Amino acid sequence: MSKQKVELTETVLRDGQQSLIATRMPITDMVPILDKLDQAGYHALEVWGGATFDACLRYLDEDPWERLRVIRKHTHRTKLQMLLRGQNILGYKNYADDVVTAFVQKSLANGIDIIRMFDALNDTRNLKTALAATKKYGGHAQMTIAYTTSDFHTIPYYVKLAKEMTAMGADSLCIKDMAGILTPQRAYDLVSELKATIAIPIEIHTHATSGIATMTYLKAIEAGADIIDTASSPFAGGTSQPATESMLVALKDLGYDLRVNPTLAAEIAAYFAPIRDRFRQDGGLNPKVMDVQPKSLRYQVPGGMLSNLLAQLKDAGQEMLYEQVLNEVPKVRADLGYPPLVTPLSQMVGTQSLMNVMSGERYQLIPNEIKDYVRGLYGRSPVAISPAMIKKIIGDEQPITTRPADDIAPQLPEFKAEIGDYAHSLEDILTYGLFPDQGRDFLGRREDRFYDVPVQKIRLDFTSES
Repeated sequence: MSKQKVELTETVLRDGQQSLIATRMPITDMVPILDKLDQAGYHALEVWGGATFDACLRYLDEDPWERLRVIRKHTHRTKLQMLLRGQNILGYKNYADDVVTAFVQKSLANGIDIIRMFDALNDTRNLKTALAATKKYGGHAQMTIAYTTSDFHTIPYYVKLAKEMTAMGADSLCIKDMAGILTPQRAYDLVSELKATIAIPIEIHTHATSGIATMTYLKAIEAGADIIDTASSPFAGGTSQPATESMLVALKDLGYDLRVNPTLAAEIAAYFAPIRDRFRQDGGLNPKVMDVQPKSLRYQVPGGMLSNLLAQLKDAGQEMLYEQVLNEVPKVRADLGYPPLVTPLSQMVGTQSLMNVMSGERYQLIPNEIKDYVRGLYGRSPVAISPAMIKKIIGDEQPITTRPADDIAPQLPEFKAEIGDYAHSLEDILTYGLFPDQGRDFLGRREDRFYDVPVQKIRLDFTSES
């Protein structure tokens, strides 16, 4: 009997560094090690998407498209993967179909092979355009289940969702556990049911936040999972993924068939170790992100969300309210139809919970994002929101029931007109369209070194979460 083959996707260039240092690793830190990463035998290198685009513009003065082209220039053997938030693309709201299609086309043209696409609500209507564009332009479409727990989110629910995604044309399926709350037995049961139902490869993505990720990976593999996400050890653990080298040792010892070269994996880790140390010394790597946080299993929230809530309370001088806010999170989530706590819903639910506790009265203050969510502008909530809660949040307005993007007119002509001569390509227009303030500032500085528009900070920092 042949040994079961297990593939690894390396996340150090995207989610690994995003989870631990808020995506602040510049391309100059990446280039010297790209050849070895390419030779190591990974299934894929996750290099783009998520918060990388925003962070390149906002903090690193880099063109994110050029970053992708540079990485592609140095990688010829291994597929490059990105994370796409469906109709949100890389932002925090829905965009028109023409923008989604153009972004997918240009992502593939500039070097991406695999597009991992997810919707924060698991509303597959918000994935249709990205899926169609990925297939049309020759990419691998990995459709993604945003994993969460509630009485509604049962294994039959996830199996039904996986069957729907497979029927839509998914090339592979990812179970994305952004909070590190997928327990080992649940992983085994879920993957077992999926392998008995669908024929496409299954990849598991989790975070080490709660301390159970390596056990979860092992049980998922025992059930037949094909691929797991790991990070080179200097950027592993904590709110990142389990360490690549450690998983290689454990899985080899258990007799699994692995392609990743352990010697090269060790050399890659040795390269990243001083880079990690530099971020430690300059404060870019907060020691708190390395803490094991079993509370995330209780509150069902991502580690990055925990740290964001604590930071907001510290800024307001209200740290003593931390436990109250955490206790409020599951209540708000229930009120809002049990949305998975992934960007942007994790920030929205966290902020509403914070406001409920700090104001002393639930829903006395309601962010516009929460109102838009209840209006249906982000998509369909997993569980129907009660009429009483709808009335409390948006009064007598009626939520929409159609796909949100159906009501958004084409946006590319408008973006092109607004950015004018500073855009030299469709990539530049997309940069501006997704991040108008940061994009205008970056493109202007590129055009004229004396051009200077202050970067406006958004109210919430999304760069530390998946």
